[in-house]
Amino acid sequence: MPVSQDTAGTAALSICESLLLALNDRNILPEKEIVGILRDAAAAHEFAPESEHSEMHIAVAALINGILAGGNSVRRR
Repeated sequence: MPVSQDTAGTAALSICESLLLALNDRNILPEKEIVGILRDAAAAHEFAPESEHSEMHIAVAALINGILAGGNSVRRR
């Protein structure tokens, strides 16, 4: 069964969010570090050089910033 890019991307996002939650739950990474990782990831896309992929970078940055705003990857204490 072929896997679309959307499906693969959604699976990767779910796995990464679960890993971030597990790292925080086990006190391996504090919330501050996890938020920093997400901010760095968003910034990498926000400041990517203009190219034929610019729209994708803008959308990825918006998605990551939405995750930050919603607290999906960190259980706020």
